Amino acid sequence: MPSLLFEQGEPGRGSDFVAPSGAPSDYLDSALLRGDLPLPDLAEFEVTRHFVALSHRNFSVDTNFYPLGSCTMKYNPKLNEAAASFPGFTDLHPLAPDACAQGALKLMWTLERTLAALFGMEEFSLMPCAGAHGELTAMLMAKAYHRDRGDDKRTTCIVPDTAHGTNPASAAMVGYKVVAIPSTPRGRTDLASLRAALDDTVAVCMMTNPNTLGLFEDDIIEMTKAVHAAGGLMYYDGANANAIVGLCRPGDMGFDLMHLNLHKTFSVPHGGGGPGAGPVGASAKLAPYLPVPRVVRAQPAGNSDPTETYALSSDFAKSIGPVRVFSSHFIALVRAYAYIIVHGAEGLRRNSELAVLNANYIRAKLKDVLTVPYADYCRHEFVCSAETLKRETGARALDLAKGLLDAGVHAPTMYWPHVVPECLMIEPTETETKETLDAFVETLRALVKQAHEAPETMAQLPLHTPVRRVDEAQVGRLANKGIGLRWNAEK
Repeated sequence: MPSLLFEQGEPGRGSDFVAPSGAPSDYLDSALLRGDLPLPDLAEFEVTRHFVALSHRNFSVDTNFYPLGSCTMKYNPKLNEAAASFPGFTDLHPLAPDACAQGALKLMWTLERTLAALFGMEEFSLMPCAGAHGELTAMLMAKAYHRDRGDDKRTTCIVPDTAHGTNPASAAMVGYKVVAIPSTPRGRTDLASLRAALDDTVAVCMMTNPNTLGLFEDDIIEMTKAVHAAGGLMYYDGANANAIVGLCRPGDMGFDLMHLNLHKTFSVPHGGGGPGAGPVGASAKLAPYLPVPRVVRAQPAGNSDPTETYALSSDFAKSIGPVRVFSSHFIALVRAYAYIIVHGAEGLRRNSELAVLNANYIRAKLKDVLTVPYADYCRHEFVCSAETLKRETGARALDLAKGLLDAGVHAPTMYWPHVVPECLMIEPTETETKETLDAFVETLRALVKQAHEAPETMAQLPLHTPVRRVDEAQVGRLANKGIGLRWNAEK
Protein backbone atom coordinates (compact mmCIF):
# COMPACT_ATOMS: atom_id res chain seq x y z
CA MET A 1 0.00 0.00 0.00
CA PRO A 2 1.41 3.42 -0.90
CA SER A 3 2.59 5.23 2.26
CA LEU A 4 2.75 8.79 0.94
CA LEU A 5 -0.33 10.82 0.17
CA PHE A 6 1.17 11.89 -3.14
CA GLU A 7 1.47 8.25 -4.21
CA GLN A 8 -2.27 7.64 -3.82
CA GLY A 9 -5.39 8.59 -5.74
CA GLU A 10 -6.76 8.53 -9.29
CA PRO A 11 -8.06 11.35 -11.51
CA GLY A 12 -11.62 12.30 -10.60
CA ARG A 13 -11.66 10.52 -7.28
CA GLY A 14 -11.74 13.73 -5.26
CA SER A 15 -14.96 15.03 -6.80
CA ASP A 16 -16.95 14.20 -3.66
CA PHE A 17 -15.33 17.02 -1.68
CA VAL A 18 -17.25 19.97 -3.14
CA ALA A 19 -20.04 20.56 -5.64
CA PRO A 20 -18.83 21.40 -9.18
CA SER A 21 -20.54 24.82 -9.15
CA GLY A 22 -18.64 28.00 -8.38
CA ALA A 23 -15.31 27.68 -10.14
CA PRO A 24 -12.41 29.34 -8.30
CA SER A 25 -11.94 31.76 -11.19
CA ASP A 26 -15.29 33.32 -10.28
CA TYR A 27 -13.82 34.49 -6.98
CA LEU A 28 -10.07 34.72 -7.46
CA ASP A 29 -7.79 36.43 -9.89
CA SER A 30 -6.82 33.69 -12.32
CA ALA A 31 -3.23 34.93 -12.16
CA LEU A 32 -3.10 33.55 -8.60
CA LEU A 33 -3.91 30.01 -9.72
CA ARG A 34 -1.27 27.41 -10.60
CA GLY A 35 -2.17 24.96 -13.30
CA ASP A 36 0.98 22.86 -13.00
CA LEU A 37 0.69 21.79 -9.37
CA PRO A 38 0.58 17.94 -9.33
CA LEU A 39 -1.72 17.52 -6.34
CA PRO A 40 -3.17 14.04 -5.72
CA ASP A 41 -6.86 13.44 -6.48
CA LEU A 42 -8.25 11.58 -3.47
CA ALA A 43 -11.55 10.70 -1.88
CA GLU A 44 -12.24 12.15 1.55
CA PHE A 45 -11.89 8.81 3.34
CA GLU A 46 -8.42 8.30 1.79
CA VAL A 47 -7.23 11.64 3.16
CA THR A 48 -8.77 10.89 6.55
CA ARG A 49 -7.17 7.45 6.78
CA HIS A 50 -3.81 8.86 5.73
CA PHE A 51 -3.65 11.51 8.43
CA VAL A 52 -5.12 9.28 11.14
CA ALA A 53 -2.46 6.68 10.29
CA LEU A 54 0.21 9.36 10.62
CA SER A 55 -1.19 10.40 14.00
CA HIS A 56 -0.75 6.82 15.22
CA ARG A 57 2.94 7.12 14.50
CA ASN A 58 3.27 10.15 16.76
CA PHE A 59 4.13 9.94 20.42
CA SER A 60 2.10 11.99 22.89
CA VAL A 61 1.54 12.25 26.61
CA ASP A 62 -2.11 11.35 25.95
CA THR A 63 -1.07 7.89 24.75
CA ASN A 64 2.07 6.90 26.65
CA PHE A 65 4.53 7.77 29.41
CA TYR A 66 6.78 10.71 28.56
CA PRO A 67 9.65 10.99 31.13
CA LEU A 68 11.55 13.67 29.22
CA GLY A 69 13.92 15.30 31.70
CA SER A 70 13.85 19.09 32.00
CA CYS A 71 10.78 19.42 29.78
CA THR A 72 8.05 18.45 32.28
CA MET A 73 5.81 16.63 29.81
CA LYS A 74 2.92 16.20 32.21
CA TYR A 75 -0.61 15.25 31.23
CA ASN A 76 -2.69 18.20 30.03
CA PRO A 77 -6.19 18.10 31.60
CA LYS A 78 -8.96 18.35 29.03
CA LEU A 79 -10.79 20.81 31.28
CA ASN A 80 -8.06 23.32 30.38
CA GLU A 81 -8.79 22.71 26.70
CA ALA A 82 -12.50 23.25 27.28
CA ALA A 83 -11.87 26.60 28.97
CA ALA A 84 -9.48 27.64 26.21
CA SER A 85 -12.15 26.90 23.59
CA PHE A 86 -14.70 29.38 24.97
CA PRO A 87 -15.82 31.58 22.04
CA GLY A 88 -15.18 34.70 24.11
CA PHE A 89 -11.48 33.79 24.01
CA THR A 90 -11.09 32.08 20.64
CA ASP A 91 -13.10 34.66 18.67
CA LEU A 92 -11.45 37.71 20.24
CA HIS A 93 -9.33 39.67 17.78
CA PRO A 94 -5.89 40.71 19.06
CA LEU A 95 -6.59 44.32 18.06
CA ALA A 96 -10.01 44.48 19.72
CA PRO A 97 -10.54 47.67 21.76
CA ASP A 98 -9.92 47.28 25.47
CA ALA A 99 -13.61 47.83 26.18
CA CYS A 100 -14.42 44.74 24.09
CA ALA A 101 -11.77 42.56 25.75
CA GLN A 102 -12.44 43.04 29.44
CA GLY A 103 -12.69 39.31 30.22
CA ALA A 104 -9.39 38.52 28.53
CA LEU A 105 -7.64 41.50 30.13
CA LYS A 106 -8.94 40.58 33.57
CA LEU A 107 -7.67 37.01 33.11
CA MET A 108 -4.24 38.33 32.16
CA TRP A 109 -4.14 40.81 35.05
CA THR A 110 -5.16 38.12 37.53
CA LEU A 111 -2.69 35.58 36.12
CA GLU A 112 0.16 38.10 36.41
CA ARG A 113 -0.58 38.71 40.08
CA THR A 114 -1.07 35.04 40.80
CA LEU A 115 2.34 34.21 39.33
CA ALA A 116 3.91 37.08 41.28
CA ALA A 117 2.47 35.69 44.53
CA LEU A 118 3.52 32.11 43.75
CA PHE A 119 7.11 33.03 42.89
CA GLY A 120 7.82 36.04 45.12
CA MET A 121 8.13 38.64 42.37
CA GLU A 122 6.76 42.19 42.31
CA GLU A 123 5.32 42.07 38.79
CA PHE A 124 5.04 39.73 35.80
CA SER A 125 4.75 40.31 32.08
CA LEU A 126 2.95 37.73 29.98
CA MET A 127 4.34 39.00 26.68
CA PRO A 128 7.23 36.56 26.02
CA CYS A 129 5.98 33.57 24.05
CA ALA A 130 8.48 30.89 25.10
CA GLY A 131 11.12 30.13 27.70
CA ALA A 132 14.12 31.31 25.69
CA HIS A 133 12.14 34.40 24.67
CA GLY A 134 11.62 35.09 28.36
CA GLU A 135 15.34 34.69 29.01
CA LEU A 136 16.17 37.17 26.27
CA THR A 137 13.60 39.62 27.62
CA ALA A 138 15.08 39.40 31.11
CA MET A 139 18.61 39.95 29.80
CA LEU A 140 17.44 43.07 27.94
CA MET A 141 15.86 44.30 31.18
CA ALA A 142 19.11 43.69 33.08
CA LYS A 143 21.06 45.58 30.47
CA ALA A 144 18.63 48.52 30.63
CA TYR A 145 18.87 48.55 34.45
CA HIS A 146 22.67 48.78 34.45
CA ARG A 147 22.61 51.35 31.65
CA ASP A 148 20.25 53.58 33.65
CA ARG A 149 22.72 53.46 36.53
CA GLY A 150 25.56 54.48 34.23
CA ASP A 151 27.23 51.13 34.85
CA ASP A 152 28.25 50.38 31.28
CA LYS A 153 31.27 48.28 32.25
CA ARG A 154 29.03 45.37 33.29
CA THR A 155 29.42 43.13 30.27
CA THR A 156 29.76 39.65 31.83
CA CYS A 157 27.13 37.01 32.53
CA ILE A 158 27.89 34.10 34.88
CA VAL A 159 26.31 30.76 33.94
CA PRO A 160 26.88 27.50 35.89
CA ASP A 161 27.69 24.39 33.85
CA THR A 162 24.41 22.83 34.99
CA ALA A 163 22.36 25.62 33.40
CA HIS A 164 19.90 25.09 30.58
CA GLY A 165 21.50 25.33 27.17
CA THR A 166 19.56 28.43 26.18
CA ASN A 167 21.02 30.47 29.08
CA PRO A 168 24.44 31.23 27.56
CA ALA A 169 22.82 31.78 24.16
CA SER A 170 20.37 34.34 25.55
CA ALA A 171 23.16 36.17 27.37
CA ALA A 172 25.34 36.21 24.27
CA MET A 173 22.49 37.56 22.13
CA VAL A 174 22.40 40.78 24.15
CA GLY A 175 26.17 41.14 23.97
CA TYR A 176 27.25 39.65 27.29
CA LYS A 177 30.44 37.64 27.64
CA VAL A 178 29.56 34.29 29.23
CA VAL A 179 31.68 32.90 32.08
CA ALA A 180 30.99 29.26 33.05
CA ILE A 181 31.13 28.10 36.67
CA PRO A 182 31.94 24.42 37.35
CA SER A 183 29.97 22.04 39.55
CA THR A 184 31.19 20.39 42.72
CA PRO A 185 31.29 16.59 43.14
CA ARG A 186 27.89 17.00 44.85
CA GLY A 187 26.40 18.38 41.62
CA ARG A 188 25.99 21.93 42.89
CA THR A 189 27.47 25.18 41.66
CA ASP A 190 30.92 25.70 43.15
CA LEU A 191 30.50 28.66 45.50
CA ALA A 192 34.21 29.40 45.70
CA SER A 193 34.52 29.49 41.90
CA LEU A 194 31.48 31.76 41.70
CA ARG A 195 32.96 34.21 44.20
CA ALA A 196 36.27 34.18 42.35
CA ALA A 197 34.50 35.14 39.10
CA LEU A 198 32.73 38.15 40.64
CA ASP A 199 34.07 41.58 39.78
CA ASP A 200 32.72 44.95 38.67
CA THR A 201 32.05 43.64 35.12
CA VAL A 202 29.44 41.07 36.20
CA ALA A 203 25.95 42.09 35.11
CA VAL A 204 23.92 38.93 35.75
CA CYS A 205 24.21 35.43 37.15
CA MET A 206 21.77 33.03 35.49
CA MET A 207 20.80 30.02 37.58
CA THR A 208 18.33 27.16 37.60
CA ASN A 209 17.25 25.86 41.01
CA PRO A 210 16.82 22.96 41.28
CA ASN A 211 19.54 22.71 38.67
CA THR A 212 19.57 20.55 35.57
CA LEU A 213 20.89 17.60 37.59
CA GLY A 214 17.65 17.78 39.57
CA LEU A 215 19.46 18.95 42.71
CA PHE A 216 18.57 21.92 44.90
CA GLU A 217 21.31 24.53 45.24
CA ASP A 218 21.62 24.56 49.03
CA ASP A 219 24.07 27.50 48.94
CA ILE A 220 21.65 29.65 46.96
CA ILE A 221 21.30 32.39 49.63
CA GLU A 222 25.08 32.78 49.88
CA MET A 223 25.28 32.92 46.08
CA THR A 224 22.67 35.64 45.70
CA LYS A 225 24.25 37.67 48.48
CA ALA A 226 27.66 37.42 46.82
CA VAL A 227 26.37 38.46 43.39
CA HIS A 228 24.42 41.37 44.84
CA ALA A 229 27.42 42.52 46.85
CA ALA A 230 29.38 42.67 43.60
CA GLY A 231 26.64 44.81 42.01
CA GLY A 232 25.22 42.07 39.78
CA LEU A 233 21.69 40.77 39.34
CA MET A 234 20.36 37.25 39.90
CA TYR A 235 18.26 35.62 37.19
CA TYR A 236 16.15 32.51 37.79
CA ASP A 237 15.50 30.08 34.95
CA GLY A 238 12.04 28.73 35.77
CA ALA A 239 12.11 25.68 33.53
CA ASN A 240 12.37 23.44 36.62
CA ALA A 241 9.64 25.23 38.58
CA ASN A 242 7.53 22.06 38.66
CA ALA A 243 9.63 21.05 41.66
CA ILE A 244 9.01 24.15 43.79
CA VAL A 245 5.53 25.62 43.19
CA GLY A 246 3.96 26.19 46.61
CA LEU A 247 7.11 25.00 48.41
CA CYS A 248 9.59 27.87 47.94
CA ARG A 249 9.89 31.06 45.89
CA PRO A 250 12.76 32.45 43.78
CA GLY A 251 12.04 35.94 45.10
CA ASP A 252 12.71 34.72 48.63
CA MET A 253 16.00 33.20 47.44
CA GLY A 254 17.13 36.65 46.28
CA PHE A 255 16.45 36.49 42.54
CA ASP A 256 15.75 39.78 40.74
CA LEU A 257 14.48 38.38 37.44
CA MET A 258 12.97 35.12 36.29
CA HIS A 259 10.98 33.45 33.58
CA LEU A 260 8.48 30.61 33.68
CA ASN A 261 7.58 27.96 31.14
CA LEU A 262 3.81 27.88 31.46
CA HIS A 263 3.85 25.08 28.89
CA LYS A 264 5.77 22.94 31.38
CA THR A 265 4.85 23.77 34.96
CA PHE A 266 1.27 24.83 34.30
CA SER A 267 0.18 22.10 31.94
CA VAL A 268 -0.04 23.69 28.52
CA PRO A 269 0.60 21.30 25.59
CA HIS A 270 3.99 21.94 24.02
CA GLY A 271 4.98 18.85 22.06
CA GLY A 272 6.17 19.63 18.54
CA GLY A 273 7.55 23.01 19.42
CA GLY A 274 4.66 25.04 20.76
CA PRO A 275 2.75 27.12 21.34
CA GLY A 276 4.45 28.09 24.57
CA ALA A 277 4.38 30.94 27.03
CA GLY A 278 7.39 32.38 28.88
CA PRO A 279 6.24 35.09 31.32
CA VAL A 280 8.94 37.20 32.94
CA GLY A 281 8.86 38.19 36.60
CA ALA A 282 10.77 41.06 38.19
CA SER A 283 11.57 42.35 41.65
CA ALA A 284 10.53 45.87 42.63
CA LYS A 285 13.70 47.49 41.28
CA LEU A 286 13.48 45.66 37.93
CA ALA A 287 9.69 45.87 37.42
CA PRO A 288 9.83 49.31 35.69
CA TYR A 289 11.75 47.68 32.83
CA LEU A 290 9.13 45.02 31.99
CA PRO A 291 7.87 45.01 28.38
CA VAL A 292 4.87 47.07 27.31
CA PRO A 293 1.99 47.19 26.86
CA ARG A 294 1.05 46.01 30.34
CA VAL A 295 -2.39 45.30 31.72
CA VAL A 296 -3.55 47.91 34.24
CA ARG A 297 -6.67 48.03 36.39
CA ALA A 298 -8.66 51.15 37.18
CA GLN A 299 -11.94 52.24 38.76
CA PRO A 300 -14.07 55.21 37.69
CA ALA A 301 -13.27 58.49 39.43
CA GLY A 302 -14.92 58.84 42.83
CA ASN A 303 -15.73 55.12 42.94
CA SER A 304 -19.31 55.93 41.95
CA ASP A 305 -19.32 52.68 40.00
CA PRO A 306 -17.57 49.77 41.72
CA THR A 307 -16.98 48.02 38.38
CA GLU A 308 -13.28 47.49 37.67
CA THR A 309 -11.98 48.12 34.19
CA TYR A 310 -8.83 46.84 32.54
CA ALA A 311 -6.68 48.33 29.80
CA LEU A 312 -3.38 47.86 27.99
CA SER A 313 -0.97 50.66 28.84
CA SER A 314 2.43 51.64 27.46
CA ASP A 315 2.87 54.47 29.98
CA PHE A 316 6.01 53.07 31.59
CA ALA A 317 8.97 55.30 30.89
CA LYS A 318 11.74 52.79 31.70
CA SER A 319 10.23 49.81 29.84
CA ILE A 320 12.37 48.01 27.29
CA GLY A 321 9.35 48.25 24.97
CA PRO A 322 7.44 45.44 23.28
CA VAL A 323 9.22 42.15 22.63
CA ARG A 324 6.55 40.90 20.22
CA VAL A 325 3.39 42.19 18.57
CA PHE A 326 0.84 40.63 20.94
CA SER A 327 0.95 39.23 24.48
CA SER A 328 2.27 35.67 24.22
CA HIS A 329 -0.01 32.93 22.92
CA PHE A 330 -3.17 34.03 24.66
CA ILE A 331 -4.95 30.65 24.57
CA ALA A 332 -1.91 29.13 26.29
CA LEU A 333 -2.41 31.70 29.07
CA VAL A 334 -6.05 30.62 29.40
CA ARG A 335 -5.00 26.98 29.80
CA ALA A 336 -2.45 27.87 32.49
CA TYR A 337 -4.97 30.04 34.35
CA ALA A 338 -7.52 27.21 34.31
CA TYR A 339 -4.90 24.81 35.69
CA ILE A 340 -4.10 27.18 38.56
CA ILE A 341 -7.64 27.94 39.64
CA VAL A 342 -8.71 24.28 39.46
CA HIS A 343 -5.83 23.11 41.68
CA GLY A 344 -5.61 26.09 44.03
CA ALA A 345 -2.72 26.69 46.40
CA GLU A 346 -3.00 23.30 48.11
CA GLY A 347 -3.25 21.40 44.85
CA LEU A 348 -0.27 23.16 43.29
CA ARG A 349 1.87 22.38 46.32
CA ARG A 350 0.69 18.77 46.28
CA ASN A 351 1.64 18.47 42.62
CA SER A 352 5.17 19.64 43.41
CA GLU A 353 5.45 17.15 46.26
CA LEU A 354 4.27 14.29 44.05
CA ALA A 355 6.68 15.25 41.26
CA VAL A 356 9.56 15.07 43.75
CA LEU A 357 8.29 11.81 45.26
CA ASN A 358 7.90 10.13 41.87
CA ALA A 359 11.41 11.09 40.75
CA ASN A 360 12.98 9.80 43.95
CA TYR A 361 10.97 6.57 43.70
CA ILE A 362 12.34 5.79 40.23
CA ARG A 363 15.83 6.87 41.27
CA ALA A 364 15.79 4.42 44.19
CA LYS A 365 14.53 1.60 41.94
CA LEU A 366 17.28 2.07 39.33
CA LYS A 367 20.40 2.95 41.31
CA ASP A 368 21.53 -0.68 41.54
CA VAL A 369 21.50 -1.22 37.75
CA LEU A 370 22.55 2.20 36.47
CA THR A 371 25.00 4.64 38.00
CA VAL A 372 23.34 7.47 39.93
CA PRO A 373 26.27 9.88 40.28
CA TYR A 374 24.87 12.04 43.09
CA ALA A 375 23.93 10.55 46.44
CA ASP A 376 21.51 13.26 47.59
CA TYR A 377 17.77 13.10 47.13
CA CYS A 378 16.70 14.74 43.88
CA ARG A 379 13.85 17.10 43.23
CA HIS A 380 11.48 16.56 40.27
CA GLU A 381 14.06 14.86 38.04
CA PHE A 382 17.35 13.00 38.31
CA VAL A 383 20.22 11.88 36.14
CA CYS A 384 21.69 8.42 35.84
CA SER A 385 24.57 7.21 33.73
CA ALA A 386 25.13 4.22 31.47
CA GLU A 387 28.89 4.79 31.45
CA THR A 388 29.63 1.61 33.45
CA LEU A 389 27.19 -0.36 31.31
CA LYS A 390 28.92 0.88 28.17
CA ARG A 391 32.32 -0.09 29.51
CA GLU A 392 31.14 -3.58 30.50
CA THR A 393 28.87 -4.42 27.56
CA GLY A 394 29.29 -1.78 24.85
CA ALA A 395 25.63 -0.75 25.19
CA ARG A 396 25.07 3.01 25.29
CA ALA A 397 22.47 5.30 26.80
CA LEU A 398 21.19 5.65 23.24
CA ASP A 399 20.55 1.89 23.07
CA LEU A 400 18.53 1.98 26.27
CA ALA A 401 16.50 4.88 24.92
CA LYS A 402 15.78 3.02 21.69
CA GLY A 403 14.67 -0.03 23.66
CA LEU A 404 12.25 2.08 25.68
CA LEU A 405 10.57 3.16 22.46
CA ASP A 406 9.71 -0.46 21.72
CA ALA A 407 7.97 -0.62 25.09
CA GLY A 408 5.83 2.39 24.28
CA VAL A 409 7.77 4.77 26.53
CA HIS A 410 9.23 8.01 25.25
CA ALA A 411 12.99 8.13 25.77
CA PRO A 412 14.32 10.35 28.58
CA THR A 413 16.59 13.25 27.70
CA MET A 414 19.95 11.81 26.61
CA TYR A 415 23.56 13.01 26.84
CA TRP A 416 22.64 16.18 28.70
CA PRO A 417 23.66 17.77 30.95
CA HIS A 418 27.13 17.24 29.57
CA VAL A 419 28.74 16.99 33.01
CA VAL A 420 27.45 13.39 33.27
CA PRO A 421 28.75 10.96 30.60
CA GLU A 422 26.22 8.58 28.95
CA CYS A 423 23.53 10.52 30.74
CA LEU A 424 19.81 9.78 30.96
CA MET A 425 17.76 12.56 32.58
CA ILE A 426 14.43 11.23 33.85
CA GLU A 427 11.43 13.33 34.90
CA PRO A 428 8.23 11.37 35.63
CA THR A 429 6.14 14.43 36.72
CA GLU A 430 3.32 14.19 39.25
CA THR A 431 0.69 12.90 36.87
CA GLU A 432 1.85 9.30 36.52
CA THR A 433 0.58 6.37 38.59
CA LYS A 434 2.74 4.00 40.62
CA GLU A 435 1.83 1.24 38.15
CA THR A 436 3.24 3.30 35.27
CA LEU A 437 6.41 4.08 37.20
CA ASP A 438 6.89 0.41 38.12
CA ALA A 439 6.41 -0.70 34.52
CA PHE A 440 8.98 1.88 33.37
CA VAL A 441 11.48 0.69 35.96
CA GLU A 442 11.01 -2.96 35.00
CA THR A 443 11.44 -2.15 31.31
CA LEU A 444 14.69 -0.30 31.94
CA ARG A 445 15.99 -3.02 34.22
CA ALA A 446 15.13 -5.62 31.56
CA LEU A 447 17.08 -3.64 28.97
CA VAL A 448 20.13 -3.48 31.24
CA LYS A 449 19.86 -7.25 31.72
CA GLN A 450 19.62 -7.72 27.94
CA ALA A 451 22.74 -5.60 27.49
CA HIS A 452 24.68 -7.95 29.78
CA GLU A 453 23.29 -11.18 28.35
CA ALA A 454 23.05 -10.33 24.64
CA PRO A 455 24.92 -7.07 24.03
CA GLU A 456 24.94 -7.59 20.26
CA THR A 457 21.15 -7.17 20.16
CA MET A 458 21.12 -3.71 21.67
CA ALA A 459 22.26 -1.97 18.50
CA GLN A 460 19.25 -3.45 16.67
CA LEU A 461 16.68 -1.66 18.84
CA PRO A 462 13.99 -0.53 18.30
CA LEU A 463 12.33 -3.44 16.54
CA HIS A 464 8.67 -2.41 16.42
CA THR A 465 8.51 1.35 15.85
CA PRO A 466 7.26 2.75 12.49
CA VAL A 467 10.78 4.05 11.81
CA ARG A 468 13.71 1.90 12.90
CA ARG A 469 17.12 3.18 13.91
CA VAL A 470 18.58 5.61 11.42
CA ASP A 471 22.17 6.18 10.36
CA GLU A 472 23.26 8.84 12.87
CA ALA A 473 26.18 10.10 10.80
CA GLN A 474 24.11 10.39 7.63
CA VAL A 475 21.26 12.13 9.41
CA GLY A 476 23.70 14.61 10.89
CA ARG A 477 25.09 15.46 7.46
CA LEU A 478 21.65 15.76 5.86
CA ALA A 479 20.26 17.87 8.68
CA ASN A 480 23.05 20.40 8.26
CA LYS A 481 23.51 20.55 4.51
CA GLY A 482 21.23 18.25 2.56
CA ILE A 483 17.76 18.64 3.99
CA GLY A 484 14.99 18.82 1.40
CA LEU A 485 11.45 19.76 2.39
CA ARG A 486 9.83 19.79 -1.06
CA TRP A 487 8.22 16.67 -2.52
CA ASN A 488 9.41 15.72 -5.99
CA ALA A 489 7.54 13.20 -8.13
CA GLU A 490 10.70 12.10 -9.95
CA LYS A 491 12.56 11.39 -6.70
